[in-house]
Amino acid sequence: MAETVAERIARAIGERIVSGELAAGTPLRQDHIAEEFDASHVPAREALQLLRAQGLAVSLPRRGMRVAPLDQASIQETVEIRAALEALALRHAAPRLNAAALERIELALAACDNAGTLAEWEGANRVFHRELVSGCRMPRLLAMLDDLQLANSRIIFSATRSAGWRPGSSMAHRQIVDALKKRDFQAASGLLDMHIRELERANMSRKS
Repeated sequence: MAETVAERIARAIGERIVSGELAAGTPLRQDHIAEEFDASHVPAREALQLLRAQGLAVSLPRRGMRVAPLDQASIQETVEIRAALEALALRHAAPRLNAAALERIELALAACDNAGTLAEWEGANRVFHRELVSGCRMPRLLAMLDDLQLANSRIIFSATRSAGWRPGSSMAHRQIVDALKKRDFQAASGLLDMHIRELERANMSRKS
């Protein structure tokens, strides 16, 4: 399905928010957005609503639409919800994984290992997590996870700006895949939940 004007605008602005180019609290003016993207106010308004639905923007009384905060409370909320929902999706997807699906997961894992930049790693990481759960046959859940993964990517970019990025170990990913290959779906789901929650613990340790 072709991308709408509103979706194109939301994607472009979303990338700026995720990368940190647009900081938390930055005003998102509908008229400025419409002018920048040479669009009418209708798709500009729809784009802002899409960003709000993705958790990347908030509407504040008398202050208008702004880039959503990225404080400890919002990070904890994102991680907690994503951990619960992605583990749920994996429990439904895992029994349906076939050889082709496992090969796609392995390719994404290899791309994470071979990434030379944060942007490359983050893109591969997003593919890896999507491939894990794509077979759950729950489109609404997958759409929710896409939005949560976007918010998760924003946390990762924010953390690495202060701590720097180094190629990380893929041990957690490998353990999940190994459990899936053994068809130990309960273990795979538990490992995934723990892996996602580690992001919150790592973020808190950097701030302490």
